[in-house]
Amino acid sequence: MNMELNTEQILENAIVWAKGAGKIHLSYFRGNNLDVHTKSNVYDVVTRADKESEAYLIEQIQQGFPGHAILGEESGAHAGNSDYCWVIDPLDGTNNFSQGLPVFTVSIGLQYKEETLVGVVYAPYFDELYTAVKGKGAFLNGQAIRVGGKQDLAHSVLGTGFPYDKDRNPDNNAANLAAILPHLRGIRRMGSAAYDLCCVAAGFLDGYWELCLNLWDICAGALIVEEAGGVICPFRENRGISIIAGNPVIADKIREKIK
Repeated sequence: MNMELNTEQILENAIVWAKGAGKIHLSYFRGNNLDVHTKSNVYDVVTRADKESEAYLIEQIQQGFPGHAILGEESGAHAGNSDYCWVIDPLDGTNNFSQGLPVFTVSIGLQYKEETLVGVVYAPYFDELYTAVKGKGAFLNGQAIRVGGKQDLAHSVLGTGFPYDKDRNPDNNAANLAAILPHLRGIRRMGSAAYDLCCVAAGFLDGYWELCLNLWDICAGALIVEEAGGVICPFRENRGISIIAGNPVIADKIREKIK
């Protein structure tokens, strides 16, 4: 496959699939047929919409790109026979979704030899479609977006989140929040890492950090941030994927306050 000739077509496919998964989300949202279950612990939940939308995405990918590998949040790794891998979170923000809160997304990224080429994040309740192709910029509903330009924390509103093992591991981001909060204009807990990253890319949040993420949480969103002129900075090696996002100045200032 020629990457340069096919990324735009791949993007078009991913957009169709993301919107299809979004329709599944909305068909269950604020309904009585969610079938909520827990996964790793009581805080980590999954619904019928998660499973159904992941099955839909896998089916579409396997039909369109039968040789490609897939990594999905709910079903894990599906081997392929090429160096391409689709990294999908079928419903990021399941806690929000199960509560009837509207911040949830579908996240689709395509990697080639672990380099992300295409990223799509769709927030179906808001009908917000965030997209990026490596080297070609980032977009919200077809309009170019850029990270915010703030240069200090005092004027900044940041996003963050907390790991699912927060009850049994004191390294749970609470100390970081306490350290940085007095220096900020505000803090927001959106409940979807993919949406947090897209909000950074669009300048709706000035920065974001979080511990213990997984590749499916950040694959598409990280590319969208970078293509919007931002940076993604790993800051821990012992708590899964732990990243800071923002413009380069704000990312550095966040890094000075957290550990």
